[in-house]
Amino acid sequence: MRLLIAATACAFTLAGAVTGAASAQDYNADPNYGDITLAPGFTPDPHLVSLRAGGSVSATNAGSGCSGYITSSPDFRLNWNGKGSLNIKISVLSKADTTLVVNGPNGEWYCDDDTGEDNNPLITLGSIAGRYEIWVGTYSSGDPQPAVLSISELNNF
Repeated sequence: MRLLIAATACAFTLAGAVTGAASAQDYNADPNYGDITLAPGFTPDPHLVSLRAGGSVSATNAGSGCSGYITSSPDFRLNWNGKGSLNIKISVLSKADTTLVVNGPNGEWYCDDDTGEDNNPLITLGSIAGRYEIWVGTYSSGDPQPAVLSISELNNF
């Protein structure tokens, strides 16, 4: 009987561990690769961030149009400090097949896979002041790949 109770307790503990691993994105968590505050006309443009793309959380948690695997914490946070006349272009350059997930200051989620050059992700957003959380994903869970994140008013990869 004690063995049965111990086995049942282990099963519940393992089930909890699996459920916890599948948690959604935490846009309030500290970003993995830092943050920056930029304003219209910033230099140098583009702002580039080297990072490792991917994670173990399904990006579909952010919305039906999102794909790939990301970390629960954002990879990078952009604090956009003003309304400009140009759009903000967030893109990724990588030899791996990457995806892009952005949570905007309005609480909306934006996702892309292959809009940019060489089938890299690109999201173009209006110049709305506020905080943007950015995740760069891959199509293989737990297989981080080198990538460069670009934030620009002028260019995209």
